[in-house]
Amino acid sequence: MEKLKVLICDDSATVRKRLVTMALDVPEVDVVGQADDAPASMDAIRRTLPDVVILDIRMPGGSGIDVLRQLKKAKPAPIVIMLTNFANEQYRKACEEAGATLFLDKSTEFDQIPLALENVLQGVRADRAQQQEQE
Repeated sequence: MEKLKVLICDDSATVRKRLVTMALDVPEVDVVGQADDAPASMDAIRRTLPDVVILDIRMPGGSGIDVLRQLKKAKPAPIVIMLTNFANEQYRKACEEAGATLFLDKSTEFDQIPLALENVLQGVRADRAQQQEQE
């Protein structure tokens, strides 16, 4: 099976490094790129066509929520995991309405990233298997 392509978008180099390590610990996951601001995130998404984007809400050059809204217009749109220090209900609701698949708080749920990626991988496998059966 083709590896799950993951793009990491966060303004903190430390967070990106930790996310890369966590993602690569999941079998069949490939980190295809990183971005540290909103414009670079959109560029990287267009370039790499990831299956999953791990996206921070607050980044230089724009909002992660704006990036999310733009992403969800693409066909097919990647799965988006919002990962933020700003985990209040207002942001959670805005992200859900914009199409985020998952919303995680960096301070309390950061360690859930590998499990989230494993769950996405299982869903992608099931979708691909169903598509092959229909062909």
